[in-house]
Amino acid sequence: MSEDNKVPTLPVPKPRTRTNRKLLSFLIIFFLIVLVILFFQSSLSRISRIDVEGNVLLASDSIGQASQVAVGDRFFAVSSKTIGQRISKMPMIKSAAVKKMFPGVIHIQVEEFPKVAFQIDPNGKKQAVLADGNVIELPASSVIPLDMPILTGWTDTDPNKAALCKILGEIPQSALSDVSEIKPDPSESYPDKIKIYTRSQFEIHTTISYLPDRIDNLPGYIAGLAEDHISNGVITMLEVEYHTPFATSGDSKTDNKTEPKITPKPTPKTTPKP
Repeated sequence: MSEDNKVPTLPVPKPRTRTNRKLLSFLIIFFLIVLVILFFQSSLSRISRIDVEGNVLLASDSIGQASQVAVGDRFFAVSSKTIGQRISKMPMIKSAAVKKMFPGVIHIQVEEFPKVAFQIDPNGKKQAVLADGNVIELPASSVIPLDMPILTGWTDTDPNKAALCKILGEIPQSALSDVSEIKPDPSESYPDKIKIYTRSQFEIHTTISYLPDRIDNLPGYIAGLAEDHISNGVITMLEVEYHTPFATSGDSKTDNKTEPKITPKPTPKTTPKP
């Protein structure tokens, strides 16, 4: 076969250079960095609004200050969890839930400790007592509602007061509607003993630790006494529950520290003291 009839040899392709790819990758990364820088310099990366809901006792500004964020701060500088933890440390705040909604909105939902009682300070100012033991001053013109107890004789540093407030916050308000006043009455046997005065003219002797269980029995106990035409007296609700009449002086709020004596003829639904 002649050389003219031979198939020509195809040229071997040269290896493709990666220079263009590297340059393209560099340009993409460069523009991404520029865009990120521009984004964080723009208003889209800033907090534009802070919404606070659920607060009644605390001002929204106070909650905003506790969150340690403000309008104009960087939106991604702090997490929702961190903001919620800061707010939850505030007195009167039971819990806080925070949601960040792009662009620039922070929504704070708080739950305050409920009001469980009222008191009047030494200066005569009316105060609401919360379930965490903190107090808030009320306007002088405010009227203390009749469906919550008044705390008297307590000091703010008394740990029993804080324990009482916590328990009152766990008891349904309907169970406390007849309670008008609660005062400390500690004894050697019962350091957390209290006296409860009811609007139905009874004086209850119990303890803070017994209160959650005994308060449920109180309406039925008083109803049973009413069936026997007993409309007042002292109801002791400790290890045993029994009723005794008031002292012959007629004072319905005795301040002696001794346990009441059992009447010679205990009424039905009463248990004689051993």
